[in-house]
Amino acid sequence: MEEETASYTGSSSDEDDTSPREKQQKNSKGFSEFCVKNIEHAAFGRREIEIAEQEMPGLMALRRRAEADKPLQGAKIIGCTHITAQTAVLLETLAALGASVRWSACNIYSTQNEVAAALAEKGFSIYAWKGETEDDFWWCIDKCVNAEGWQPNTILDDGGDATHWLLKKYPAMFNMVKGIVEESVTGVHRLYQLSKSGKLTVPAMNVNDSVTKTKFDNLYSCRESILDALKRTTDVMFGGKQVLICGYGEVGKGCSQALKGLGAIVNVTEIDPICALQACMDGFRVVKLDEVVRNVDVLITCTGNKNVVTRQHLDRLKNGCIVCNMGHSNTEIDVASLRTPELTWEKVRSQVDHIIWPDGKRIILLAEGRLVNLSCSSVPSFVVSITATTQALALIELFNAPQGRYKQDVYLLPKKMDEYVASLHLPTFDAHLTELSDDQAKYLGLNKAGPFKPNYYRY
Repeated sequence: MEEETASYTGSSSDEDDTSPREKQQKNSKGFSEFCVKNIEHAAFGRREIEIAEQEMPGLMALRRRAEADKPLQGAKIIGCTHITAQTAVLLETLAALGASVRWSACNIYSTQNEVAAALAEKGFSIYAWKGETEDDFWWCIDKCVNAEGWQPNTILDDGGDATHWLLKKYPAMFNMVKGIVEESVTGVHRLYQLSKSGKLTVPAMNVNDSVTKTKFDNLYSCRESILDALKRTTDVMFGGKQVLICGYGEVGKGCSQALKGLGAIVNVTEIDPICALQACMDGFRVVKLDEVVRNVDVLITCTGNKNVVTRQHLDRLKNGCIVCNMGHSNTEIDVASLRTPELTWEKVRSQVDHIIWPDGKRIILLAEGRLVNLSCSSVPSFVVSITATTQALALIELFNAPQGRYKQDVYLLPKKMDEYVASLHLPTFDAHLTELSDDQAKYLGLNKAGPFKPNYYRY
């Protein structure tokens, strides 16, 4: 009966504690170059992927348009991203465009086990499962990189871990790579640091700061997924709650809008005077964490920084406060400082822990301070379609670029491509673009087909 009722919500349960690394794994065709939780669940994963395809119109349109040309023929891509049904659609699109891919997870909790199984069943080399240890995490990346008779020539990264591993362990192989496509704030920051110190020996494409990705992935997506994650894990009522959001970038803006809409009283912390002024104009009080820490019901970090919430802050939080992170990495909340003998950790359910102080005070920590929306809920497929289409175009661009077009530096996606990604998604809404007349185009000094805005334009 177990097989019948298994579903991906069950994929986080601990029914089988054997590490996938210790199992002999084969799919139905005898292919064994993968490591997933349970290959038997592939059929459930396939259904998840089919649902995602419906909600990812732009990516599917790109697949249909480019399939015949095979623009990625000869590309050998290592991917290190969240492994979800949406990623699977991207992965299968890259394969349909001619690429050979090997994939691991960039987060130890965000893998959908059934989806990983479905991809392995189809013959992809996937090394990922939900709830990996730190050691498993690097082992998986290494298995992707270190394959017999296969050498990567492009990297698709989320957080910079595959780039970091290749640079550290296989520098000669790293120098042979044609390009890196990176999609997170954290990973892009790492790339700029490498570039500054002269260690970046290959071109890299920063898709995080392309307009479509920033607005959709960071603003529109977080606006929906923050509520979903908090509701699923705690069933909390937001009306009248005191919420503190650390950071008012695109992610912070999305979270603030959503919580304000449900009647929460939202305060914001910010280091940048421009973002702080925006928060004030949007009707939020800008405060210091120390000023409000005792009265907060929900604390959300989204700064991309480290040690934003320290043990001193956590000690002063009130009983029952919910603490979570929406930034990329798990460095924002100092979770390590909570693993001390005088504090008791109680697991409430998957990804939800009570941490109890000696005086009986408890706080609720979600996903151990990792990305709460990917660990505890999911991200709307439509949003991922935009990001994934951008990634696919960036890979095509870097892989096919003539020698010398991109030097050893970090580049933004050309605006023309940004507009193309957006136009692929408009038919879903039955949206009809107005076309400039020749006279109007001349008056504005534009090409009728775009790009329509200068590079410095702020959308």
